[in-house]
Amino acid sequence: MTKPLRALATLALGLSAIAASAQTVVGVSWSNFQEERWKTDEAAIKSQLEKMGAKYISADAGGSPEKQLADIDGLMSKGAKALIVLAMDKDAILPAVNKALKQKVPVVAYDRLIETPGVFYITFDNVEVGRMQARAVYKVQPKGNYVFIKGSPTDPNANFLRAGAQEIVADAVKKGDIKIVGDEYTDGWKPEVAQKNMEQILTKAGGKVDAVVAANDGTAGGAVAALTAKGIRGIPVSGQDADFAALNRVALGTQTVTVWKDSRELGREAASAAMALVQGKTPDKAANWSGGEKKIAISSHLLTPVPITRDNLDVVVKAGWIKKDELCRGVTGDKAPAACK
Repeated sequence: MTKPLRALATLALGLSAIAASAQTVVGVSWSNFQEERWKTDEAAIKSQLEKMGAKYISADAGGSPEKQLADIDGLMSKGAKALIVLAMDKDAILPAVNKALKQKVPVVAYDRLIETPGVFYITFDNVEVGRMQARAVYKVQPKGNYVFIKGSPTDPNANFLRAGAQEIVADAVKKGDIKIVGDEYTDGWKPEVAQKNMEQILTKAGGKVDAVVAANDGTAGGAVAALTAKGIRGIPVSGQDADFAALNRVALGTQTVTVWKDSRELGREAASAAMALVQGKTPDKAANWSGGEKKIAISSHLLTPVPITRDNLDVVVKAGWIKKDELCRGVTGDKAPAACK
């Protein structure tokens, strides 16, 4: 290699090293990466960060609020200049988040509210998700014994969903058309906990349950398992997240609705917001929001959810969310939804 070429090669390596050192690192702290949907969120976040020239690093708390505190410290020690945090516990996470903000590391509260000044909150309109769930169930079953299988008590979304659902059924409850025979939180959003809660409610109600408003598809799956074990089929059950198993249940008729929150969009928007905050900019579509328990005003972006029933299952197929053969597995007969014909 000639001296000029060697000099150019050395310069190129030096510029490459400078670019690498200048690359923004964004750390993502996952509460419990085991749930199906978070893999979709992660892929969207990683892809968007790569497009923006940033580096993705992550940690999985595995359902432990204590580990998540250490995870956030670890992500910052690895050079994270911004954090995207899916909180396991809305209160336990605060010391780590406030520490990051104090160190000028912006924090995006991802999908779940972290109610402290300075965070950027991005999620879907969860009160509206609750309305959509109850609306679909109520349309099928406007009277009878209702069960509410709520989300985790440490996640503000559980109460947002329940509040939205209550708006839909409140008048019927007041008139006596609907009787609430079960209203339980689900620790950690675990399907097995939801199933156990549903089993206990069925026992107390003597098996007389007419509708179940379940907070997400995991808890819906637990509720359906408990109902099936007791030979109860055909009653309306709600969910959310458009998990593949839940979409298949909708196609089969064992789940009435799943509210689709396109986590690909949420992931992209969160990554873009994190990069904007690093640059001292306001994220696109940011608006002030103070709907949390503490009524703290924070900057936010609330995306719009879509209820999916047997009538519009083609929406998720056309969007490339799920393939038709996965959606329609086991679906046969004249009563198959249009999307499976």
